[in-house]
Amino acid sequence: MTEEYEKTPIGSMVRQSEPIDLLQPYDPHWLNGRVIVITGGASGFGAGFVRKWAEHGAVVIVGDINVHKGDQSVRRVIEETGNNNVHFVYCDVADWQSQVNLFKEAVRLSPHGGIDACIANAGIAGIEPLHWPQNLSAAEPKKPNFKVIDVNLYGVLYTTQLALHWLQKNPGSKPCSPEVNPSNEKRDRHLLLVGSMASLAPIVSQPLYGTAKHGVLGLFRSLRASSFVDGVRVTAIFPYFIETPIMPTTGRLLLAGGGMGKVEDVVEAATRLVADSRIVGRGLVVGPKAKVKQQESGEWVVLPKDSPEGEERAVWEAYADDFEDSEQFTRKIVKVLNGVARVKGWVGWITDVTVAIRYGLFGW
Repeated sequence: MTEEYEKTPIGSMVRQSEPIDLLQPYDPHWLNGRVIVITGGASGFGAGFVRKWAEHGAVVIVGDINVHKGDQSVRRVIEETGNNNVHFVYCDVADWQSQVNLFKEAVRLSPHGGIDACIANAGIAGIEPLHWPQNLSAAEPKKPNFKVIDVNLYGVLYTTQLALHWLQKNPGSKPCSPEVNPSNEKRDRHLLLVGSMASLAPIVSQPLYGTAKHGVLGLFRSLRASSFVDGVRVTAIFPYFIETPIMPTTGRLLLAGGGMGKVEDVVEAATRLVADSRIVGRGLVVGPKAKVKQQESGEWVVLPKDSPEGEERAVWEAYADDFEDSEQFTRKIVKVLNGVARVKGWVGWITDVTVAIRYGLFGW
């Protein structure tokens, strides 16, 4: 951390590196030899993380509750990348002992007996009992199923507790610092939390999901202010709706005319955070790619794709200076998402509806 940044109100209150310059390149080969544990890595962009990091020589231990899909996914990554240091371990993140077993197995599989990075990625969406039709003639309501909270919040807390334990014990690692040269450091102590755009703003008809993801944001902001005591660097990503095979037809129809993020942009954002050990206490939002121009007021204006002005981007830094202006960022990024819908117009809406219906009929 530079002396100048430490003297600013933010630098003195939160232990974090300087804002990320997303235009500056980083070297994904810094991942080579790193041992990474990821929960929920069998599908979605979690599987994208595994493939990308395996390509660059990382040792990846994938924990997932879906044994069939997890085993297939890992076998495919090994075949495609030639990296034999990719392993699948059954893990139910909502079960404490199951996660303990995952971390113990990761240490056993680690070539150097330690863990460099942990990605708290596992999450689910499902029926929201707070909005489910109630039998109002019953004397009392049935006990609701809060599985979404169990997985998306308690599961992340379990992962965090275990990560902080084993990351500090990583042989050959040093306490995190923005001054390190990643090319000189083989070992790391890194926890990456996977939140959501629902961590930053309300999500319609998904109160449990929104509650859990807001909890992940609170965890990130709290750890960022205190985890330096353990020498562990904490970062986070907050993806918007991402275009993957698990996005249901109903979701696609609701988003028709707007925009969805791409898996490759989520993978790129996460890879930057995992590979570059100088990044401490920073969070990235990943949304639909759009051409934008920033005004003097700080607001982002969405431009037509063929506009000669502006820059095309899908990744934004969130909560960079949240002790001063967290609500300002949330308002600005929501305006960008609304701007994407305006630029796409009716033609974009019709196209998205057509794609959603075709997906429902014929699959991905």
